[in-house]
Amino acid sequence: MKSVDVRAMSADQLTDELAKLKKEQFNLRFQKATGQLEKTSRIKEVRRDIARIKTIARQKAAEAKA
Repeated sequence: MKSVDVRAMSADQLTDELAKLKKEQFNLRFQKATGQLEKTSRIKEVRRDIARIKTIARQKAAEAKA
């Protein structure tokens, strides 16, 4: 997910996407623990996407206050 795409989202969309990614992260960790995970790089991608969404959401909230 590109930061340009994330910046185009509204606050509600960011919240929904964050929830979706956290659920995916949980499922990936579960698959890793049971030895079913095939694409291990996806864990890193999801972690970075979560961080990207949180960062941009925080920036948007700061802009709204100012």
